[in-house]
This record gives sequence, structure tokens and C-alpha cells, in this order.
Amino acid sequence: MKFLDQAKIYLRSGNGGNGCVGFRREKFIEFGGPDGGDGGRGGDVVLECVDGLNTLIDYRYAQHFKAETGHQGSGSQRTGAAGKDIVLRLPRGTQVFDEDNETLLADLTEVGQQVTFLKGGDGGYGNLHYKTSTNRAPRRADKGWPGEERWVWLRLKLIADIGLVGLPNAGKSTFLAANTNARPKIADYPFTTLHPGLGVVKVGSNEFVMADIPGLIEGAHEGAGLGTRFLGHVERCRALLHLVDGTQDDVAAAYRTVRAELKAYGGNLVRKKEIVALNKTDAMTPEDIEAKRARLAKVSRKTVHVISGVSGQGVQALLHELMKLVDRQRIAAKEAA
Repeated sequence: MKFLDQAKIYLRSGNGGNGCVGFRREKFIEFGGPDGGDGGRGGDVVLECVDGLNTLIDYRYAQHFKAETGHQGSGSQRTGAAGKDIVLRLPRGTQVFDEDNETLLADLTEVGQQVTFLKGGDGGYGNLHYKTSTNRAPRRADKGWPGEERWVWLRLKLIADIGLVGLPNAGKSTFLAANTNARPKIADYPFTTLHPGLGVVKVGSNEFVMADIPGLIEGAHEGAGLGTRFLGHVERCRALLHLVDGTQDDVAAAYRTVRAELKAYGGNLVRKKEIVALNKTDAMTPEDIEAKRARLAKVSRKTVHVISGVSGQGVQALLHELMKLVDRQRIAAKEAA
């Protein structure tokens, strides 16, 4: 399935049904009178957060969604049926923005969450509604009220426990494929990963979700490379795993480049908890590993994990450290709530 994290769609709730002008006329019935029923209410546009979706591809080719119009009233005091609601199934983490793509209108963060986004129009009154002691035979009936309509932007921000960041070819996809059920594309050229990917990491009896974000390069916040479009997915992550390719000459510069782009993007990304790992150590000598680990520890001011996504060296210890971090973040989130 193709990954799509942004789509523009048109939504319209149903118009209300028209009221009816009707009179009772039956043989041998002495007293007749008005009996026109009211129109039915128009259908609503409902947004529902569901499990099992991680892309907006359903809204790539179908872009117009309209709820049913309410049915009109009829004689014998019969009210028209209400129009059917239209329910849009959206993945967890979807945000709904106004047409300006800046004003946030709805944020779906929990599975099962429902938002009545556009309300259907009320049905019009039939002439029975206007009958009074002085107006015994009203001939007035109202039309249904119009529904609401608007163009909106859907923007998906994947919700994961750990966001995987680093320069292109840092080994992020290999790490994700080796430790989760995800099967990202892996190759020996930059920008192999063009779309974010999700995978579930199992650590003993526990598990957490990891998101692989396409690689950043210097100037990404100005549009270089793939830009920072996909960094929005990192905003919802509890913490970051920063992979640095140990086979490159200057690991400190690689670390600084990614951190600078995170800072330029904003969204408090640089304030998230971060674990740093020196990757691809299977292709390095012990002396080279120690020198680059020390250099990376100095610039990051953090403990650097030495791993190899290919051979699995040091990976289990790193996963246990990530699991501890995720547990702490989950507890903190519950206490804050």
C-alpha cells in the first residue's frame, strides 16, 4: 500500500428535508385540518479514529464526501426520515486542518474517538406545526435548512514510541527490518527510504512501536533532499533513537547536522529524550570504534551505544534501554493526564 500522509478533501453534511403542506380530507369525517409533517434532519459528517490504518491513501482518489439529505415530510402527520450520516475512517494521529492548512480543527489521537465534524441541516416544519386556535388552516411549510460544507486538509502524524532519525544510509531501515516485522526497502544508496515506516519491536514480554523517518541532510529545513516534511511524524514520538554511521569520517559532524535540522524544524523535537547509537561497527576496527565512540560521546554529551544492525552486535542491550525509556515516558504521560 502506498504511503500518503496528506490529502485535501471536500466535506458536506446533508440538507434538512422540506416540510409538507397537507390537509386531512376523508368522507364521513366531520373535522379535517392540517396534517403536513416536518422534514427529516440531514446527515452529519463524522470523523472516526480506527485501528489498523497507517496511511491516508483512501483519500487520494475519492476526495468528495457528502452525507444524505433528509427526507421531506408528508401527509397524515408523517415526519420525513433523517438522512444517513457519513463516517470517515481515519488512522490514529490524523489532524484535520482548515483550507488554509494552518488552522487545526480536529485531532484524532485515540482509537474509537469520534468527532461530529459537520452537522446536518434541520428539517423544515410542516403546516401542522403552525396550526393555532386562530389559524385553523395554515398553508405555510418551511424548506429544510442547508447543511455545512468545507474543504479541509488531512495530515497524518504517525504515533510511535521511538522515532528513528539520522543521515541517509545511517542504517535505519536495516535496523528496523532486523528488529521488527516491518520490511522497508534497503539499498546502498542515499534516500532509499522515501516514506516513513512503522514496526513493532518486541523486548521480552513487552513491545513498543518504532517509526523510521526518511534521512535528513544539511539544509533539509530549507527544502534540501526530502526536506523536513516527514519530521511531523517525529512530533508524536515519545523519544528518539539517533543512528550515526560509524564508517563515515566525521561522526560528530553527522550528529550535529541532524540535531541542527531538528532544531530548525521546531516542534520541541530537540527537547525529546534521545539515545545515540554508533552503527555499522561490523565494518570497523576496534581502535576505530573506540575513537569514534569517544568523539560522538563528547559532542552529544550522552552515552553512546555501539551496535551493528547487520550482525546484531549490541542491539539487544540497546533495545532493553529503549524499552526502559518508553516505559518511563508512558508512566509520565499517564501521570500528566
